[in-house]
Amino acid sequence: MHIAEMDFDIASEIKAEIVDRVQRGDLGYLGPIPELGDAVSKFALNRWGWNLDPNLVTPAVDVGVATIEVIRVLANSGDQVLINSPAYSNFFNWLDELKMQLVDVPMLQSAQGWELDLVGIEDAFKSGIKIFLLCNPQNPVGHVHAENELRAVAELANKYQVFVISDEIHAPLTYSDISFTPYLKIPEASETGYAITSASKAWNISGLKAAVIVSGSEKAANRIAALPKAVHMRTSIVGAFAMIAAMNFATAWLDETLDILNHRRFFLQELLLDLAPGIQYKIPSAGYLAWLDLSSFGENDNWHDHFVNEGKVSIVPGQEFGHQYKNFVRLNFATYPEILEEGVRRISKALR
Repeated sequence: MHIAEMDFDIASEIKAEIVDRVQRGDLGYLGPIPELGDAVSKFALNRWGWNLDPNLVTPAVDVGVATIEVIRVLANSGDQVLINSPAYSNFFNWLDELKMQLVDVPMLQSAQGWELDLVGIEDAFKSGIKIFLLCNPQNPVGHVHAENELRAVAELANKYQVFVISDEIHAPLTYSDISFTPYLKIPEASETGYAITSASKAWNISGLKAAVIVSGSEKAANRIAALPKAVHMRTSIVGAFAMIAAMNFATAWLDETLDILNHRRFFLQELLLDLAPGIQYKIPSAGYLAWLDLSSFGENDNWHDHFVNEGKVSIVPGQEFGHQYKNFVRLNFATYPEILEEGVRRISKALR
């Protein structure tokens, strides 16, 4: 229950694309691919009402490589990069690889839920932040940032000349009771904003290695024109055309999967209340990852090893998402009911 992959089969439309490509022997390097920009643009318009220019879409091998290479173009080693913890664990690894100074303005949490600390973000921007690495929806808490928050971020970015890179890989997995706003749909974000996404999480095809970088405007695109050609060329041809198939033809599969995940997120709540009532869990608005608060069970510097040793179940320790979250864990609920129930039983056993 650790890695962010689903236990479900992939869409038949994606399978057909892969099989057809293999049968035709078309497994070479990825050349120009305008179909990808068209597919991303069509999906964004139909899903979120975002009218994005397909010419502003650039292929990349995955979200991590895309983020690293965009930051390399926009900033210099030693520059300050802002994140909001709890944040995707690889944000820390990428910035370490880039030798950037990480500045953390943690998310605020209240009885109403999570929100960005806009006062803290502005204070950080004033101090000389070069890049704001935004996660929307927020991994690991499954929070979808509100449109007014994103507009405020964009206005601050323009005021202080900060580039915002929005990781939106979990966006297609937003539940129907929540409205997702792409960062670049905010008009104020166009000059300083970039979005990086992929079909990998939503359609369960992470191993096919393809993502996209979306620039907010031609000016923003020109700013990253110095990206290495290898960012495009190293992208998998199978992955790129699988993403096209996903966004053009497999939206029904996505909706069916979201229905299943919607059941699982509430089923997990029932299981925790029944089997491990001391665990605090706020139902996520997007994605299939649960952020579990174990504070009532006391301190433990390594919950991962504890659950593996005592319960034979693996989940991600909270400190991977920020050093201050050692009393939290992240659990993947994108599985079958019987497996989810067994996992929670093992967690409960390990907590006794």
